[in-house]
Amino acid sequence: MPYFKKSLLALAVIATFTFGLSACDDDDTPVASKSNPDMFFNRVASFAVCSQVGASCESDDVTAAEIVAASSDGMTLIYSNSPKGEVGFIDIANPAAPVAKGRLAMGGEPTSVTVLGGYALVAVNTSANFVNTSGKLAVVDIATRTLVAEIAMPGQPDSVAVSKDGKYVAVVIENERDEDLGDGAPPQAPAGSLVIVDSVGAPTTWKTRNVSLTGLAALFPTDPEPEYVDINEDNIAVVTLQENNHIALVDLKTGAVTAHFSAGSVNLSGVDTTDERPNLVNFTQTQANRLREPDGVTWISKNQFVTANEGDLNGGSRGYTIFNKDGSVAYEAGNALEHLMARIGHYNDRRSDAKGNEPENAEFGHFAGTDYLFVASERSSVVAVYDLSTKNAPAFKQVLPAGVGPEGVLAIPGRNLLVAASEEDDRGGVVRSVVNIYQYQKASASYPTLQSVDRADGTPIPWSALSGLAAGASNSSLWTVNDSFNRANRIFEIDLSQTPARIKSETVIKDSAGVLAALAASLPDAKSATAFDDVDLAAMINADGSVNIDPEGIAVASAGGFWLASEGAGTITGEGGTTSAVSKANLLLRVDATGVIQEVVALPAELNAVQLRFGFEGVAEANGKLAVAFQRAWNGEAHARIGLYDLAAKTWQFMFYPLDPVSSPNGGWVGLSDITSLGGNQFLVVERDNQGGPDARIKRLYRIDLTGKADGATLTKVLVRDLVADLKKPGGNVPEKIEGAAVLPNGDVYIVNDNDGVDGGSGETQLIKLGKILN
Repeated sequence: MPYFKKSLLALAVIATFTFGLSACDDDDTPVASKSNPDMFFNRVASFAVCSQVGASCESDDVTAAEIVAASSDGMTLIYSNSPKGEVGFIDIANPAAPVAKGRLAMGGEPTSVTVLGGYALVAVNTSANFVNTSGKLAVVDIATRTLVAEIAMPGQPDSVAVSKDGKYVAVVIENERDEDLGDGAPPQAPAGSLVIVDSVGAPTTWKTRNVSLTGLAALFPTDPEPEYVDINEDNIAVVTLQENNHIALVDLKTGAVTAHFSAGSVNLSGVDTTDERPNLVNFTQTQANRLREPDGVTWISKNQFVTANEGDLNGGSRGYTIFNKDGSVAYEAGNALEHLMARIGHYNDRRSDAKGNEPENAEFGHFAGTDYLFVASERSSVVAVYDLSTKNAPAFKQVLPAGVGPEGVLAIPGRNLLVAASEEDDRGGVVRSVVNIYQYQKASASYPTLQSVDRADGTPIPWSALSGLAAGASNSSLWTVNDSFNRANRIFEIDLSQTPARIKSETVIKDSAGVLAALAASLPDAKSATAFDDVDLAAMINADGSVNIDPEGIAVASAGGFWLASEGAGTITGEGGTTSAVSKANLLLRVDATGVIQEVVALPAELNAVQLRFGFEGVAEANGKLAVAFQRAWNGEAHARIGLYDLAAKTWQFMFYPLDPVSSPNGGWVGLSDITSLGGNQFLVVERDNQGGPDARIKRLYRIDLTGKADGATLTKVLVRDLVADLKKPGGNVPEKIEGAAVLPNGDVYIVNDNDGVDGGSGETQLIKLGKILN
């Protein structure tokens, strides 16, 4: 068969698998999209990019999956790996069990990838610096994973797209600016452009045409920086010029710029624009005339496209926009994505003063009669899914958990698959770059496992960094608390009767009765010889009476209200050779049902003085006593402590808990995270290592019995459950911090992880029902 006919046949397959030709009839009339309430996308696998280096992922090499494409049959994924200067291949014949298929060096920095027939087309940056720019389009045979041709580019390429008829390849030449030059702002030569590759025939015969984009934008007209490109059925390319806040439409047949217009601005209200430390989410602020500065773009029909308004210089409107081809706005998301992230615990408050959740990319897919829009949030590490069945009124469908920093999103309707590539990778920071695979299936959405209801003002209850879990009075109720990542700490009530579970109420912890304030006043100087030596308790109390502590454990108090275990910061010695004074003490606080502190319990002064970090992690009340789990051993002791505080006698007793030895190939440590009463002087404890993903080894529940144990005794423990299999079941990376466990009155056991406030992690929270595992 002649090459051209082979290419057309392959392209027909690609269009069916990747784009979904069923979206149009033979006369190009769009088929009406119809909502399907029974179908949802669920993650079925998470491929760790480090497994291309070694199957066990024990290498510290930094890897990444940035942009991802699929072969014509939808069985192989190809992704760009910028840090390693290569592309990687993944076998997804079984999407639930992806297999590393090899990698290929590109002789430069791959920035994007797409597929034409049997070839992967890879944009490769070979620039010497920001001024002397160069690049190439590498043509790779997917079946043999070999390089078959290279086409020179006139500068630094970024995004690349293929027309659906296979006649054209559009390559964005960004020629990005040097952000360290002066104030980093444009204009900075050389200017960017768009290259059209006429791709009919053998790759060695392909020719290029350069389209100038200079002089189009009102902002920095001499220095266009095109960012992303997509092509519709009429072979019109839409190109975003992010720093220029501009959009251009290019006819690929003629090479003419047929239209161009400003991306415009948005008046945002009900957003948080302040980065507070510790964090406090407050959706009461506004941003007027916020430039969209779009990044990713996707056509959703021949006449409309969607931009992901990430922002770069001083813009970023925190959402997405549907544009008509003439540049008019058909729909603006406004603050909807910001509120969604807060509702599901993925709001990254450290980015409030910048660009919020930063929508990075957008993708369109027609799945079994329904049009969907997918929007990837870089800073909240999720993909939001919208049903486009009603024109100009996208309906939120669901949200999908991703790895840290999702960049590339790919719909493969022919296989009912969606793929998201997340580029962040830092083994020491417990972050691994992953390619997540989701399947469109007749099943309910498996994520989120927890979301909040709205406050009276219509904004969602913001939450993150959950630490500690306690059973409520019924079989449909749990209590949890947030840790020191947040200021003005709160107690949350979880309603388990709904799916997903709902945070139905929040209670701010306050010192309205002056208990902490009185204690602070009793310490005239930092040298007072008390249990609170060197502790500035006044710094824990805000002007409104709310407190900034580190609640790591919660238990329902028999006298009403709750007991909270607040971890002390300790004397940090031996880490980086530095020593700092104690900034917080380990405290047990009893609060009433309204959150007001009624009582504070501290450790004996002689013990508090030898803390080396890793203090209180969990608390449980039983038989007139409080059992407290210490995370790790103190002061060179062999084991971690379990403290027992007699509420009537107001005395302490301590026993020692033998932690499992470190078994992760990445080293680290093992410690305790929570403790729950089982009755009869028995307790359930969470033991975990500080590793996640492929390096995670120890995530376990143990049972201990304190009956008859004397002060100083070493406890024995019985394994109840190895949690690794449970944590792998949601299809993602094993989370590092299993911080809470609770047993309902009917015996059902629940666990939850701490998402660290989405600071450096994906923000994924898994509230998991283990069932009646204690029998």
